[in-house]
Amino acid sequence: MSARERDISWLERAVTLALNGVNTTSPNPHVGCVFVRDGRVIGEGWHQWAGQGHAEVNAMAAAGGDVRGSTAYVSLEPCSWEGRTPACARSLIAAGVARVVIAELDPHPKVRGSGVAMLRDAGIVVDIVELASAQALNPGAKKRHATGLPHVRIKIAASLDGRTAMASGESQWITGPAARADVQALRARSCAILTGVGTVLADDPALTVRDARFAVDGRLRQPLIVVADTHGRTPPTAKILASSGGVLLAHGSNATGETPEGVATWRSDGERIDLEQLLRHLAAREVNEVLVEAGATLVGAFLETPLWDEIVLYQAPRFLGADARPLAAINFASLSATIGARIAGHEQVGDDLKITLRPNR
Repeated sequence: MSARERDISWLERAVTLALNGVNTTSPNPHVGCVFVRDGRVIGEGWHQWAGQGHAEVNAMAAAGGDVRGSTAYVSLEPCSWEGRTPACARSLIAAGVARVVIAELDPHPKVRGSGVAMLRDAGIVVDIVELASAQALNPGAKKRHATGLPHVRIKIAASLDGRTAMASGESQWITGPAARADVQALRARSCAILTGVGTVLADDPALTVRDARFAVDGRLRQPLIVVADTHGRTPPTAKILASSGGVLLAHGSNATGETPEGVATWRSDGERIDLEQLLRHLAAREVNEVLVEAGATLVGAFLETPLWDEIVLYQAPRFLGADARPLAAINFASLSATIGARIAGHEQVGDDLKITLRPNR
């Protein structure tokens, strides 16, 4: 194995470690770190919770604090500024590491490249070996820092003929238990779940993370629940209002409904909710990834914009018929006006087909 192949192998291990924090590090990025000395691992770790030790610090602790002369393999550039925790670049310098290998530069404007510069100024050898797996770890943080918008993932459960509910509204359950369990993973990694007031009124969903597989230290982190509620119709008895992750009701400028006590609200500048304005507000609240779980109206509104980044479609092997409800309330006059997407992945989940789509842009 060549030196570069060894570097890639250890970096892939760091990426695997980073995945342990996917459900808990929000709003921080997911990061893993491995310390290697004389060809063997002496310590490894990952960032677990925002406000607690970063990956480098946790890996150092696993090594008993002695990493002098070692090589640190990190999935993301070590931070260079003091936030809620000390700067990791300074910690690596103080620990006496000989070399640092990084899979991706940090997209944060306060860090990008400065962590590398700090390490090199201290005489530490720094190599950047870009990995696609590392670049895919933090789509939300990268997009938020680059554009001021979160990564938007739309989840849809539909039949083979593209229907999401019967004409009566009956929809439990189109897809099977394996697909519904998979949706729990999408919720667990999200910073916020966005739904429409129509869904709240029709289904009264809780939209919570319930699967114990996604608990860390016995805790399930709940995402912020955001309701697109133009006129202020969310009832005080709605299940979502009990979410421990917090709730935000997004209203139009002329909303007249009564806000349930103790619930945060946000108002759009116009009578209708401006989705981009709402997403920028969420990004300002350090929301990295938004999961849209909504009905045809809100899904259709998103599809007509360039604001969405990904669709996760769970397609059940059944037909619901022409009178059933469509997955998106959107109409086109010609084939040339339709919205295209590319298939980024597909797999069978239980009896259903899971298709991941990305926009053609």
